[in-house]
Amino acid sequence: MLLLTPRHWQEYELIDCGNFEKLERFGKIITARPEPQAVWDKSLSEEAWLDKAHAYFTKEKNNPERGQWEFKSDNTAPNWYIRYQTEALALQFKLSFSSFKHVGIFPEQAENWDFIAKEVERLKSRKGEGVGKPKVLNLFAYTGGATLASCQAGADVTHLDSVKPVVTWARENLEASKLEGVRWIVEDALKFVKREARRGNHYQGIILDPPAYGRGAEGEKWVLEEQINEILSLCASLLDEEKHFLVLNTYSLGFSALIVENLLKAHFANSPTHEFGELYLQDSFQKKLPLGVFGRVAK
Repeated sequence: MLLLTPRHWQEYELIDCGNFEKLERFGKIITARPEPQAVWDKSLSEEAWLDKAHAYFTKEKNNPERGQWEFKSDNTAPNWYIRYQTEALALQFKLSFSSFKHVGIFPEQAENWDFIAKEVERLKSRKGEGVGKPKVLNLFAYTGGATLASCQAGADVTHLDSVKPVVTWARENLEASKLEGVRWIVEDALKFVKREARRGNHYQGIILDPPAYGRGAEGEKWVLEEQINEILSLCASLLDEEKHFLVLNTYSLGFSALIVENLLKAHFANSPTHEFGELYLQDSFQKKLPLGVFGRVAK
């Protein structure tokens, strides 16, 4: 099992984590927000956290999934931008304070963005049988980090999410990154892949980052444990049999890397390359914060 963390962030930093919270720097803005997996003690004092943080998220008493941000200054901007820069990628993201504690980006996913960009390049350049412009499907695509990485590497990308404002946010990120040419879809992911399978459509790349629980565009219920096997079976039928990659990321407490390994080996047995493990971020005190189980296959 692999333990992977992004190596190229310059405008993001996990400063400290503990007592079910994390202190992070996004560009010039430092936030403090809940983190259920940070079960150990903080390295910095509570006073230091309050001194550093520009914005602090407080959960609602009756709904731990929602809350509100408290700001040190009335001048804290509601929106701001950060960059992710490597030799292959130059991505720009708009960040904003949401009532669900998120700011519009999951920094640990940069490790997958790098993988996706390399895979798109690999498919384009395979000797004698390269794919001119690989087709990539990004499901549960949120604000589009994987979409941007695929697009910049030269893929023909379909971006799907069930929440229209989130898709609009992803389009703003694409424009900020000076990219174009993405197909945008607001729909339930399972319903879409069923239709694509009936039509016999195929993709060279598929990316899935499903939530533990969610609702589709028309209220369709999504429960990770109940539906992940079905959607992966459908994705297997959509992948080009000879030239492909797939990335699966899950963030669900108790969802083991062994589960992901069993699923991908069952549905993608013909893929010679399989990788499984955890994504994590390391704070400035060398504590490792686990932030999701991943699986990747390639051929």
